[in-house]
Amino acid sequence: MKSFEYQRAGSASEATKAASNHGAAIIAGGTNLIDLMKLEVMSPATLVDINRLDLHEITLADDGGMRIGALVTNSDLAAHDHVRRDYEVLSRALLAGASGQLRNKATTGGNLLQRTRCAYFYDTAMPCNKRQPGSGCQARNGFNRILAILGTSDHCIATHPSDMAVAMMALDAVVEVEEASGETRSIGLDDLYKLPGTTPDVETMLKAGDLITAITLPAPKEGLHIYRKVRDRASYAFALVSIAAVVRMEGGKIADVALAFGGLAPKPWRNFSVEDVLIGQTPSDALFDQAADILLAEATGYGANDFKIPLTRRTLKAVLKNATEVSK
Repeated sequence: MKSFEYQRAGSASEATKAASNHGAAIIAGGTNLIDLMKLEVMSPATLVDINRLDLHEITLADDGGMRIGALVTNSDLAAHDHVRRDYEVLSRALLAGASGQLRNKATTGGNLLQRTRCAYFYDTAMPCNKRQPGSGCQARNGFNRILAILGTSDHCIATHPSDMAVAMMALDAVVEVEEASGETRSIGLDDLYKLPGTTPDVETMLKAGDLITAITLPAPKEGLHIYRKVRDRASYAFALVSIAAVVRMEGGKIADVALAFGGLAPKPWRNFSVEDVLIGQTPSDALFDQAADILLAEATGYGANDFKIPLTRRTLKAVLKNATEVSK
């Protein structure tokens, strides 16, 4: 690990101003950042510690929604009574990620900004456009079993690793950001992330000095909440395919549905056309195949991850069948 300066911020404005300096990085739980620093994948000149900021609270909104401070730990969020009762898909997703020890330390804001677990990103001896722009993407023709089949480009096929973000995508989460100027703005979670295109090193819409202060969720979605995660082992493994689903049935038909996918793309993935084809319809294998066809229309495998295409189809059909049968 390379040497660095350390600064403990006493306020959000102090943190944003310090983080806007060249080479600075914000640290909260550090469960991902410290690993990357040890491997010298990231070598910030200054770490700006925000753990003393007043961002640890979960508050309920008048409309039934919820505001989650960026420093709320994954464990506290998963165990919160309101989350377990009304946002069950979020609690389930959080508990499916990492280990108890990591969830005790990892923060809500940091979880959204996890870096990919692509082996070539972590290996500084290998070319990686995300780590070193213009060097190439070794993963396209290399070891890519866990990597993306949707939203990729010739420059990068990395996946986003968060379970929590997949559930929040299905719940229409909004991210609150404070800028170095003192201004604040809100970003829909789907808009927070950028697809790789020709600049895979630019992963989000955040600018230097931007600080995630909270994540807000609208009023709870009615229906059955499911988080299905397919992985190589039962715990402490990233998703090969994951699905966050909220499905509401009325009169034997699908009245409403929200679906988000993990393990498939450089960002938590949501395709509203998939949901549109399901709403108002009577559940059937043919309907579920149609939804999978829409989801996977532009899916591309790169050899070792080709299996993700049929696996995603089977997983989506299983989730929809389970949700619609239980909700009858």
